[in-house]
Amino acid sequence: MSTKNTLARWSNSKHAWLALVAGISLLIWGVSGLTHIAMVLFGPQQAVFMPPPARVALDDARPIAETLAEHGIAKASAVKTVAAPGGGVLWQVTTEPMGPRRYFRPADGSEVRDGDKAQAEFLARHYLATDRALTSARLQTGFDDDYPWVNRLLPVWKLTFAGDDGLTAYVHTESASLAAVNTTGKERLQAVFRTLHTWEWVPESMDWLRVVVIAVMVGSLLAMALTGIALLVTVRRRKRAPGARGWHRIAGYVLALPLIMFSVSGLYHLVQSALVTPQSQLRMGAPIDVASGKWPLERDWAALAKDRDIAAVSLVEGGDGRPLYRIALAPKGPMGGGEHDHGAGGGAKPAHGMAGHDHAAMMAAQAKAPTTPAEIREARFAGIKPDGPAIYLDAATGAVAPESDKELARAIARRFTGAPDSTIARVELVTRFGPDYDFRNKRLPVWRVDYTDPVDATLFVDTGAGVLVDRVAGWERPERYVFSFVHKWNFLFPIGRIGLNVVVGIFAIALIGFMAGLGLRMDLKRRLRGRAGTPSAVQATGKARS
Repeated sequence: MSTKNTLARWSNSKHAWLALVAGISLLIWGVSGLTHIAMVLFGPQQAVFMPPPARVALDDARPIAETLAEHGIAKASAVKTVAAPGGGVLWQVTTEPMGPRRYFRPADGSEVRDGDKAQAEFLARHYLATDRALTSARLQTGFDDDYPWVNRLLPVWKLTFAGDDGLTAYVHTESASLAAVNTTGKERLQAVFRTLHTWEWVPESMDWLRVVVIAVMVGSLLAMALTGIALLVTVRRRKRAPGARGWHRIAGYVLALPLIMFSVSGLYHLVQSALVTPQSQLRMGAPIDVASGKWPLERDWAALAKDRDIAAVSLVEGGDGRPLYRIALAPKGPMGGGEHDHGAGGGAKPAHGMAGHDHAAMMAAQAKAPTTPAEIREARFAGIKPDGPAIYLDAATGAVAPESDKELARAIARRFTGAPDSTIARVELVTRFGPDYDFRNKRLPVWRVDYTDPVDATLFVDTGAGVLVDRVAGWERPERYVFSFVHKWNFLFPIGRIGLNVVVGIFAIALIGFMAGLGLRMDLKRRLRGRAGTPSAVQATGKARS
């Protein structure tokens, strides 16, 4: 007997034997996968993408240092301006990372009562463009079935609005993000997805059994696809078989590769998730000594803001531990690309320590000695590059600090890793979401800091608040790419988010109908004929599967 015939017989027997388990598995994961696509295509969406605009105008405002001192706040994890109703700003102060934020009016330093709840409602109404009545609001500090860990942001405000659809918004006020939006219909689809696709109903103590069972079932899909391909290669037909057998074979040519892609990437994701439990890596920085920030930024605001479009102000910790005012400047053009820093040391600095600043403007300012208080204040900021992304001022003295955004990103990463800068391979400004930095982080732009051994990880940090947004170990990166491009088919990104999900949905429906549906029907007929004792039934079925 030839090797080709031997392979054909072996593949046919294994393909038939796998049919029942693999067919049921394909139905389970195919249908549940469609629920995820349905949530993307038909689930509730935010009406507004961009955060609310804000005009940062601190002229004649009360110094934030005085406001914090009056309210007994000596240390805080974050202090920054955020958009407020009406187009102005409020000072947002984070004293407890998992507690509600506090808000103060710049004009007089008064505190906003229930400020975090009010800010969450303001943001929810902005993003959802709704004027519905608010029926409930609570601060949520943990993940649950309706707000799973994949959303990553905590704490969030869970806001429920009036209406039969159960519209619910989850708002992360620290990043001014709509973390998630649910309706009753979406929650039902989520329940199906959790039950059939991820099997989250299995108790944590039995998670090993969940992994084993899913691995066996998904592995049967991979084995069925491979034996099916072997049959397509080794058994040739001069004409199409009638009925279900013919359609099943034709579908095999088209759907074998997608089935392998889904099953292999699913197994990879399952195993890696079992080795390390997925969790949010979001971490606030250590409390900053805000009491030492005595320089009144607000009194020099006119000179600082002259001819500059200031997007936000925050109080951050510099590389040497000093508190700094970070003045975020609105970009002059669209975001894209990014600033790169290759090499461990990031390159040599100019002797004066003012890397990235406008030397011509500095020289012009020095040409004429300032005499009046207004000229002195203006001269203090003359050397600052006018198109950002950010400038830094010493919070104690008001002097222009030598730090740049890139340098602060390295300092933040150093605090969270404890590793020296010599282990940094690259620092890059990230302005788009992708496989390495998922859209569920909600925050852009951020800085990417790549570490070599012994850290061997990539950190994404927000210099505007000193926050570690995400951390990806080196060994985790391949799985992220595989899951993104092989399981979720993000290689189709040029056709758009909706088009991508439509294409994936069509292939999933085809797999369910032509592979699972027809395959199970044929398997059932084979089993019934076998019980009836028809000798040629198994052979006929074997030919049908070829």
